[in-house]
Amino acid sequence: MNPSKILLMSAAIWLLAACVKNAETITPTSTNPDWTTESHSNDADPDYNVVFPQDKVNTLEIIMTKQTWQEIKTDMISVKGADFGAGGNQGGGPGGVNSTTEPKYVSVTMKFNNKTWNNVGFRLKGNSSLSSIWRSGIYKLPFRMQFDEFEDKYPEIKDQRFYGFKEVSMSPAFKDNSLIREKVTADIFRMAGIPAAQTAFYKVYINFGDGLKYCGVYTMIEAIEDNMLKAQFGEEKGNLYKPESTFQSFSQAQFEKKNNEDTADWSDIQAVITTLNASTRTSNPTQWRENLETVFNMDHFIKWLAVNSTLVNWDTYGGMAHNHYLYNHSTKKLMWIPWDNNEALTSQTRVQLSLAGVANSWPLINYVANDPIYYVKYKAYVKDFNDNVFTTNKMNELFDKATNLITPYVNGTEKEEKPYSNLTNTASFTAALPVLKQHVVGRNQAVASFLK
Repeated sequence: MNPSKILLMSAAIWLLAACVKNAETITPTSTNPDWTTESHSNDADPDYNVVFPQDKVNTLEIIMTKQTWQEIKTDMISVKGADFGAGGNQGGGPGGVNSTTEPKYVSVTMKFNNKTWNNVGFRLKGNSSLSSIWRSGIYKLPFRMQFDEFEDKYPEIKDQRFYGFKEVSMSPAFKDNSLIREKVTADIFRMAGIPAAQTAFYKVYINFGDGLKYCGVYTMIEAIEDNMLKAQFGEEKGNLYKPESTFQSFSQAQFEKKNNEDTADWSDIQAVITTLNASTRTSNPTQWRENLETVFNMDHFIKWLAVNSTLVNWDTYGGMAHNHYLYNHSTKKLMWIPWDNNEALTSQTRVQLSLAGVANSWPLINYVANDPIYYVKYKAYVKDFNDNVFTTNKMNELFDKATNLITPYVNGTEKEEKPYSNLTNTASFTAALPVLKQHVVGRNQAVASFLK
């Protein structure tokens, strides 16, 4: 064959291969030139290294119009009963702190690593924390983003993802001068063998309609109902609940389903509550434990309880009927998943390490405290966690790493300042790390006294 023809054929084959490769990574129907399979589509595996890096602080930009910001304010007046910066009473009732109505999603633009995500669903989140920040007129607000929320209105973003993630939550570290509690507490749970959402630090800039404003360091948290189940439980088909229940009795309204919503089946959680509160607990404890463990992973719950009580995390079951999920694993039964840890690692506690005085209104904890078999297991988990995970060396290393990562963006080249920060001042950030370290020392001592 003529050498020139061979050269032309080779060139044509190379060009065709390049076009095929390009077709695999670029979505031709998208109007966003930044759209690639890896960054925007639902065809790529979640990239934890990009979205949840453990050795650097990522940067996000969120752009909304003045009209969108006004839309948020109008909605929040109906949801929380107050305009932005209104101050005043934050009590419960309609439109107050205890309102169960969630703020609505609005459409925003997000930028990350020189790429743009259009028409991202953005909504404020939280209860007392959101109410307090909102009324104080602080722009560092807790929020959630869902990347395909508006796909019906904007078909070009159908199944839009953020490097494989459909939804993320952004915590502004409310009531946490260290700004690291949300992150490190999730790390500690996983170190102890308790599955918990992945987290990472982000610098966040938000344009509320009048230019980008630096809103400081946030912790990005993966949504439990997104990739977390598959990544840490190896499956995702079982029912996932976000309870608001004390577990004394079953009310369907208190067990919001986060998946399988079209299947009207709450029989798994109903069985847990019925068995938990059965009379056999006192008449035949052996049978009671056996029955309970066929529907609920008590061993896992007791381990969570030991870890949670040792590190001190009061804003969850035992103090509040929220801030956890339940996942019904195909072989391990219903399992407890911690959530919302910004107020962990503090001196405030509602459940003593010994579990003494836990009210009957918290049966899952009360019955562990009063069952000799479960209580022995609880004490063993407290000891194991305290001796092997919650040590001063391991915690100091964890706290130092997190603090060193974010310090340049809190009190360095970039500073958190009101009204774009919840910190009173940067000195309060500097003072927070020694307090965290001393907390660990104090809890180690408390465990030693408890186990005597």
